[in-house]
Formats: sequence, structure tokens, C-alpha cells
Amino acid sequence: MVDIKARIKESGKKLFSDKGYKDTNVAEITKIAGVATGTFYNYYPSKDKLFIEIYLEENTKLKKSIMDSVHLEGDPITVMKEMMLLNYRGMNSNPILKEWYNKEVFHKIERNFREEKGLDSVDFLYGSFIEIVKKWQNERKMRNDIDAEMIMAIFTALINIDTHKEEIGLQYFPQVLEYLTKFIMEGLIFSDQ
Repeated sequence: MVDIKARIKESGKKLFSDKGYKDTNVAEITKIAGVATGTFYNYYPSKDKLFIEIYLEENTKLKKSIMDSVHLEGDPITVMKEMMLLNYRGMNSNPILKEWYNKEVFHKIERNFREEKGLDSVDFLYGSFIEIVKKWQNERKMRNDIDAEMIMAIFTALINIDTHKEEIGLQYFPQVLEYLTKFIMEGLIFSDQ
């Protein structure tokens, strides 16, 4: 049974990567997986659920890769700028993660997932990063008059701004993201003044 589910997931991943979420259908997924269309529904109630499972796995891989490659002992501004840049590049280079920028598709899927699983189950940021924020606060590298959870919410807002890059202007977006990261981090850096 695990083999069938894995084949369905791999087929879905291939099609979502090649054609995108919107242009992929369950019949194509099952054809490539070599199973009947009805069999798909024994494992996934909808294409949405399969996609979000694949999306979250890809997102987790990207975040782990970023966390493994960033020197977390560096100064907070450099660390965050590097993380934001790597996240932006990783999201744009992975066709499944790139669906994040397709508002019509992603908002539908995200809404369904949140309704089913709840807000806490969707972590698009770095789960363990809050510990680094707390460490920076303890080392007086980052303000401790702002709760670590609030700082994480600010980082989440910064990451989510990429869904508005068309409105900001594609030609400006990378530099806007860099400036916003710098300004936010400068505001969060501990100061005795």
C-alpha cells in the first residue's frame, strides 16, 4: 500500500513540476502512477491535498537546506539577509514551491489546508529559528523587549511579502526585499540607546 501511495505522490510531483498545479489533473496522475483513478481517492481526498503534502515536503527540504548552509553564528543582519536571499532563490528555482506566487492557486489550497488542519500546522518559516532569535536576545544582539514569537511573526510577514512582488514591481522586488530585511533587522538589533 505504501508503494501505491508513493507512486501516486511521485507522479503528482512530476506533473506538478512539469505542468503546474492548475494544469494537472487526477486522471493524469493515476495514469502515470499506473493505478485506477478511484485508487487515488483511497490515499488522497483531492488533488489539493496531494499538492499541499508535496508542497510542504519541498518547503521543509528548502528550509532545512537553508538552515544547514547559513552560518547562524554570524551577526543577525547578515544571517537574515542571507536566509531571505536563499529562500527567494529556492522558491523561484523549484516549480512546486514557485506555485506560492500563483495567488489564485495557492490561496485556494492554503485556505482548504488551514481549515482542515488549523493555522499551527502551516509553518512556512523555520520552525527551530525561534531558538536562534531567543539566543540573540539573550546575547543582547537582538531586542528583548519584543517577544520572540512577535519577532517570528515579523519575519513571517517579511517572507510573505514575496506574494506581492508583481504589485511592488518585479524590477524592484529583490532590492525592496533586501532593504526591508535590512530596515527590519536594524530595528530589531539591540541598542542601549
